[in-house]
Amino acid sequence: MSKTSPASADKSRAPRLEVPRAVLFDAYGTLFDVYSVGLLAEQLFPGHGQALSVLWRDKQIEYTRLVTTSNHGAHYQPFWELTRAALVYAIKRIVVPAPSSTLSTAFDSQIERLMNQYRHLSAFPENRQVLTELKARGIPTGILSNGDAAMLNLAVKSAGLDGLLDHVISVDPIRKYKTHPDAYALGEQATGLAARQMLFVSSNAWDALAATWYGYRTLWVNRYQLPFEELGTQPTRSGSNLRDVLSFFPTSSP
Repeated sequence: MSKTSPASADKSRAPRLEVPRAVLFDAYGTLFDVYSVGLLAEQLFPGHGQALSVLWRDKQIEYTRLVTTSNHGAHYQPFWELTRAALVYAIKRIVVPAPSSTLSTAFDSQIERLMNQYRHLSAFPENRQVLTELKARGIPTGILSNGDAAMLNLAVKSAGLDGLLDHVISVDPIRKYKTHPDAYALGEQATGLAARQMLFVSSNAWDALAATWYGYRTLWVNRYQLPFEELGTQPTRSGSNLRDVLSFFPTSSP
């Protein structure tokens, strides 16, 4: 008669995690490649494209935090306006040779071209396959994003993801950006599910961390092989691309 090893017994007694009942995705950086604007930035500003795209993104996120946490949100601006402001700052810092409070109108064309490119960011190649698979399995999906509704709807359409997302949730109506808890609460309100019943997916470590703190089960999509935030909390799982979402949904029971 075979004996069960203590390790096997412990494993058999371990609680089995419930399969998530819905999946919410961050948009910018997770579904849409925010650094894909670097190619156009390099064409417009030779030698500065990569640095410009990185600073643009960093300043964009910094501005969302400033307007959320300062003066009880009195300085809120929609994400599109913050994105433009961040781009102007990045051009001033990286391209303009001397400090300037304003930009020459000579830069207007470049700004408009880059902003238009931001409306149509490249989608990561695995997006459609993963969303199609989730839909086939009957799993509700959605976007929970800092982007305002017009930005998100255009990005979804441009990426060919129409019909694959049940919810496109913008923080704009509450005028608070992630990582404010009220932003993550929008996912519960839209789906009627508790955060612990859902999977939240983000390529932004700060976003995955805050969603974990809020109570979501989380997947950090670590596309660039970076360390996670050093604040004592880890995401539920980490992966390298969006296909790792499917690991939360086994096709059959053992």
